[in-house]
Amino acid sequence: MEFHKFIRVLLGTISFVVSYSSYAQEEHKPGNSPQELADKLANPVASLISVPLQNNLNYGIGPYNGVKYTINVQPVIPFKLSDNLNLISRWILPVVDQRNITGLNTHEFGLSDATVTAFFAPKTEKIIYGVGPAFLVPTATDNLLGTEKFGVGPSVLVMHQGKGLSVGFIANQIWSVAGASDRADFNQFYTQIFLSHSYKSGANWGVNAEITQNWEGNTTLISLNPMMGGITKFGDQVVQFSVQPLIPIVGHQAIKPDWGLRAVISFVFPGS
Repeated sequence: MEFHKFIRVLLGTISFVVSYSSYAQEEHKPGNSPQELADKLANPVASLISVPLQNNLNYGIGPYNGVKYTINVQPVIPFKLSDNLNLISRWILPVVDQRNITGLNTHEFGLSDATVTAFFAPKTEKIIYGVGPAFLVPTATDNLLGTEKFGVGPSVLVMHQGKGLSVGFIANQIWSVAGASDRADFNQFYTQIFLSHSYKSGANWGVNAEITQNWEGNTTLISLNPMMGGITKFGDQVVQFSVQPLIPIVGHQAIKPDWGLRAVISFVFPGS
């Protein structure tokens, strides 16, 4: 069932091949060409409203070969604080459907915990950076899908961006500070190292490595994720698609999947 959901999303991503070239030939306002939008979307602290829907499908998890489908709703909303400083809020709200993860013949569905990050990002050239707090919010609708803890910690982004090329990393460290006393403390580090290249048409390719270190459980999970995508329009709505295999490199057998796929649909609002 989860596979069918993912395939529907994956087939949608293929449609940009048919339509993105016509979008690339349209006349655009400065800053809103397909390549400029692709570069902005590769920049986590760009002053651009977008709503990505990140679909993740992982197979072969744990001793029961579990399957997990997660759709992360990830709105990015910028706020202009001054002529030289923006506040970029990034939200991640996961909806999870998983089977055979917590035990044989088990099934959980619902919201997981949300992560909210706020980057204070000064306007700079060449080297782009942002710093701010990251929050873990216990929004899970099932206690097996969340931590029942509220957490906080620092987040940072450092990247270099030229026309068509983006390279950098984003990271956060979150510690639990409140929540259910009978649940394990939350102490986790996450980083994503990324590189991407865009073209005038809005097509882009890249690769990223995601590293999650659970200090409380003493487990590490690392995946390498090549990516390809493009920008198109559905009517007047600008949309970016991307697809990427999720290749597990390091991980404890209890959490490391055998393989995974990701498809992202981002609704972009260039006039924001």
